[in-house]
Amino acid sequence: MDRPVGAALRRRVSRVGRAGALERRALPLLAVGTALLLVLLFYYPVATVLVEAVLEDGRFTFGPLADVLGNEFYVVRVFGFTAWQAFLSTLASVALGLPGAWVLARFEFRGRETLKSLTMVPFVLPSVMVAVGFYATFGAAGTLNDVLGALGLGELDLLPSLGAIILAHAFYNAPLVTRVTTAAWESVDAGAVETARSLGASPRRAFRDVVVPQLLPAVLMGATLTFVFTFASFPIVLALGGARYATVEVFIYSAVRQLDYADAAALATVESAVSLSLTALYLRYERAQTAERRDVRPLTRERLVPESWTSAAAWTRERLASRLAIAGYAAIVAVVVLGPLVSMVYASLTVDGQLTLDAYRFLLRRQVSGAAFQVKPLPAVLNSLLFGVATLVVALPMGVSMAVLTTRKFRGRTLVDALSMAPLAVSGIVVGLGLLRGLVFGIEAFGYRFSASGPAAIVAAHAVAAYPFVVRNVAPPLDGLDRTLVESARSLGASRVRALLDVELPLVWPGVAAGAAFAFAISVGEFDATVVLAEGGGTYTMPVAVERFIGRRLGPATAMGTVLLAVTAASFVVIERVGGGFRGR
Repeated sequence: MDRPVGAALRRRVSRVGRAGALERRALPLLAVGTALLLVLLFYYPVATVLVEAVLEDGRFTFGPLADVLGNEFYVVRVFGFTAWQAFLSTLASVALGLPGAWVLARFEFRGRETLKSLTMVPFVLPSVMVAVGFYATFGAAGTLNDVLGALGLGELDLLPSLGAIILAHAFYNAPLVTRVTTAAWESVDAGAVETARSLGASPRRAFRDVVVPQLLPAVLMGATLTFVFTFASFPIVLALGGARYATVEVFIYSAVRQLDYADAAALATVESAVSLSLTALYLRYERAQTAERRDVRPLTRERLVPESWTSAAAWTRERLASRLAIAGYAAIVAVVVLGPLVSMVYASLTVDGQLTLDAYRFLLRRQVSGAAFQVKPLPAVLNSLLFGVATLVVALPMGVSMAVLTTRKFRGRTLVDALSMAPLAVSGIVVGLGLLRGLVFGIEAFGYRFSASGPAAIVAAHAVAAYPFVVRNVAPPLDGLDRTLVESARSLGASRVRALLDVELPLVWPGVAAGAAFAFAISVGEFDATVVLAEGGGTYTMPVAVERFIGRRLGPATAMGTVLLAVTAASFVVIERVGGGFRGR
């Protein structure tokens, strides 16, 4: 009996040893798999574009890049204007976002947590849809002129204009500034403020000398990321600026359409270099702020609405002034954020002030009798939903895996984090062009030609755009997790993988659900890469359909934009509810 028992014991020990070896290799294997996906879906396609900037007739000469950098038109007009509008857009976003951070961080009121979560929703709304909303608000036949006409005032023609571009960029990025600044404000140590006050500092002096220095890094982080996003903005500038206010992204798209790949690659190289440098700076700031976080006693929030307005304390000049300021800020936010969305829905239901469903009837007629090459609403909706689901299947595991990797301590973690976030800094036009020339046109390897269909390339582009948001939603709570819980599970016999699956991920599940909601919403609204990769009506998505309708009549564009808004909002809410509650970053 001893021999069979001994053999069984040896087999069990062998299995345990193999399982332990596999477990020890799990993290490296995870890293390798995620890296291979990033190389296939992002780095190789982008490299196929950027290499054109340093090649001429098959030789490395840096000729195309030198031609662009030596051309005064490109340097001054294209890059100069692009940086200028990004700078103005950043200022507007900070100016609009900081008061929101003040309200959320310093006041207590019913629905505060819900409002805090909703601050990031505008950030994932489809940019083409927002452009339609701004047309419906500030265009010649927009609601602003309707209001001015009703008041007996003259009409304004605000499109195309630089002001509309800046305002639309602020619509998108002010919530980002609000979010990061609110988090910093809530981390200010109340004890430090009280110490300054006890030493004789006035409230304003304590705010300036204690609070502001702790907020400044967060404001700089939000401003840096805002500049990156607005520097590479495409649909907003294309729709609201036209040729007169074209940025480098519009010139890249124009060069692609004219098959001038050398100029497109050179412009994309310079743009990507600027964006990647600023993104690396942002990640460095973020890492430093995360490392410096400590347990503090936060500042006490003041009740926005006092329990009783009858006491004299409730009617102090400072309190009344702050409430008036909040009311004024709420009115500005309503005009800038809610105005375009409400105007879009209103324009889709009216013609010359009369309620009508003509715009939606047009969509139905196009669906029934439109030509094969024309945009049809139903396939666009179905394509967007299918691409969104496929994007989740790819981006969610990638994002969670990268979040796990970047929250582990190992040499080179900062570099890995920066490389993994590169898709945030590279424009969708460049990614789409790279996927088109790489995966769609085909890759020669080992004597075979490997290629992918247009829909597969679109899903790849959407996954590349969406997965960084999964990482940024999952990594912070994972990094801040109480490690004693994991150590307790390990001491009770759980393997590393079991501890990750049974302890860590369930505790950060709200972040996973938030990342999934962001990924799906971003896929549904993605336009930059999709417009390059769409092969015709069969692969058009809702944002592409909206863009196609903009050039014809505003009614169908606003109707399609309203459908896109409904689908985006519904999908965001459904994923958030299924995932157990959206809590943001």
